[in-house]
Amino acid sequence: MRSIQLSAAVFIAVFAFGTTVQAEIPPHPSDLVFPPLDFTPPAASDYRHELPGGVPVYLAPSREFPLIEITFAFKGGSYLDPADQVGLGDALGSMMRRGGTMTVSAEEMDERFDFLAADVRSSLRAEQSSASINCLKSNLRQACALFMDMIRNPGFNADRLRVYKDEIIEDLKQRNDRPMSVAMINLSELIFGSDHYAGRQPTKASVESITPDDLRDLHQCIFHPDNLIIAVTGDFESEEMLAYLAGVLEGWPVGEAVEDPPAPMKTPVPGLYHADTAQKDLPQGTTVFVTRTVRRDDPDMIPLEVMNHILGGGGFTSRITRRVRSDEGLAYTAASFMRPQVYYPGMLNAFFMTSNSTVAFATRIVFEEIDRIRTEPVGAEELTLARNAFIERLPQQFASKERTLRRFVDDELTGRDPAYWRDYRDSFGSVTADDVMRVARKYLVPEEMIVIVVGPWEEIKDGDLEGRARMSDFFEGEVTHLPMRDPLTLEPIAQK
Repeated sequence: MRSIQLSAAVFIAVFAFGTTVQAEIPPHPSDLVFPPLDFTPPAASDYRHELPGGVPVYLAPSREFPLIEITFAFKGGSYLDPADQVGLGDALGSMMRRGGTMTVSAEEMDERFDFLAADVRSSLRAEQSSASINCLKSNLRQACALFMDMIRNPGFNADRLRVYKDEIIEDLKQRNDRPMSVAMINLSELIFGSDHYAGRQPTKASVESITPDDLRDLHQCIFHPDNLIIAVTGDFESEEMLAYLAGVLEGWPVGEAVEDPPAPMKTPVPGLYHADTAQKDLPQGTTVFVTRTVRRDDPDMIPLEVMNHILGGGGFTSRITRRVRSDEGLAYTAASFMRPQVYYPGMLNAFFMTSNSTVAFATRIVFEEIDRIRTEPVGAEELTLARNAFIERLPQQFASKERTLRRFVDDELTGRDPAYWRDYRDSFGSVTADDVMRVARKYLVPEEMIVIVVGPWEEIKDGDLEGRARMSDFFEGEVTHLPMRDPLTLEPIAQK
């Protein structure tokens, strides 16, 4: 009897609960209402410490696994490459890990890190460099001793350097085979100039010229405490880790802090440009639109981000993607994206790849969408969707302790205002339709853009059979044909 009564009670409870749940389900997904995102970004000051010598350290202890990850981040990158040795920084970033130390061979270093189950990496980007180690807590001292030897006394093994250079040169040979690679090589020079690090490209000669001594010179310029910020996550006690790091850095000579990267001096010449690839039977053309915008910390950057999300950066909901891909079926990929820069104005790019005959029509559509966002206020639904996309993305910046510390380290290296994340939600949430149209008018000026088309011009220029557009419709019919370049020297190839 008691069992029957209990079963009846359970049935009644389940039935009642089910009825309540059913009543709360709206008739259509569009009627779903979600509470506002309640997320407060962590403050960098809560994680930041400073060693006796002044090196900043960000700590985020965790007890989830018996692992510790230490990252050394340095200001300084490939912008410090000599003009005749483009690629030196990339080689340094790779060879620090691959080339052993002054007293430990490359092979032995690999074996010892493997034995200690230590994941060790090094890299060098345009404006920052880093080296990191992830290892068991029990192996920290032994693994980190070898890690510090690698950072402070890299060996740059000549044989491994030769292998690295061969790999890079082999990749350079393929540059003319990839349409987007051809586009970006030409655009880098058109936008920034060959005298600026963002406009330079490696050649066989510049890579071949790299020696172990060249790597040591650049290493000494970047890898020292005056350029350093440290981040540590994992299973440790904060005070013990700070004391340990102070000991690890003891005796490491300081050097001169590197200067900020230079801004480009070139004034881009707007217009329509064309380039060919090595593939003569290419069935589709790749088209890229570029315009200069603002530096990352400019007040206009946030409304520009919202504007770009609506224009082409928001995936299938964005205008360029919807019209070029979804409505007209001209391309699998069509979008726009922002490329913010810290030290000089960044770029807004739009691009698509479509059949040769429809390049002109797709180009017209992109210009129509640019004109529309410049002259018509965006709709309330579009604006809300774009603003919310950024606001709801905020927690991803701090989704893990490792990611949180990377964010703080990058912000300190680049001098970002600490209030940026605190005000992030309000900054994006307050962008208006007038703001979007204002920045679109200011920075999206078709006559000031560079458009490059990569593909067989004779199949592209006249457009499609329906006569919907021709390439002569743009920039008053003027086009600059860029010479194909030798993939190893980047010198123009004489036309036959």
